[in-house]
Amino acid sequence: MKQLIIIGARGFGREVFSLAKRSIGYGDEFLIKGFLDDNVNALHGFLNYPAILNSVEEYVIQADDVFICALGSAKWKQHYVEIIIEKGGRFITLVDKTVIISENVKLGVGNVICANCVISNDVEFADFVTVNSFSIFGHDVKIGKFAQIGAHCFFGGFAVVGESATIYVSATILDRLTIGKSATVGAGSVVIRNVKENTTVFGVPAKKIVF
Repeated sequence: MKQLIIIGARGFGREVFSLAKRSIGYGDEFLIKGFLDDNVNALHGFLNYPAILNSVEEYVIQADDVFICALGSAKWKQHYVEIIIEKGGRFITLVDKTVIISENVKLGVGNVICANCVISNDVEFADFVTVNSFSIFGHDVKIGKFAQIGAHCFFGGFAVVGESATIYVSATILDRLTIGKSATVGAGSVVIRNVKENTTVFGVPAKKIVF
């Protein structure tokens, strides 16, 4: 039996723990071993969670270990995923049993797909994509590696989201638009034109903002 270790024991890590117990394969293919976090007290005051085993850097991988990354930042997710891969670690994908998946969908390794999402025909997710609850993906959408998708987002048909992009809660991406690599779409935004790499947009309609 595979032993699942969750990278990150903060808020989203606790949510992913619950997701893992609802996911396809739990109890048949894997059980939950614990967390990795550099703060050994991250779960102090929280009940009914498995232990923090060690930090990512210090943990010694065992033969039956598999991993999932529960970090809300695309940058830090990539950082810690690469450490585990360099050590020879293996990742699995977690899909909540309530997710609707249509024909010819391709999911990558290390995906986290939370409850009540709808993934339409011929959608492709690259590796290490995180999708929060109730997001909807129209036909032929492509989501890039390490992308972070908030809850209640909508992606029209043929939309493309680049590697390490972040789409915050309740954003709408219209059909056939491209969100560039490492771009950010703010919460509640409606995107009506392509977004360039490393650009932040916000609003209805979404416009570029500079901090």
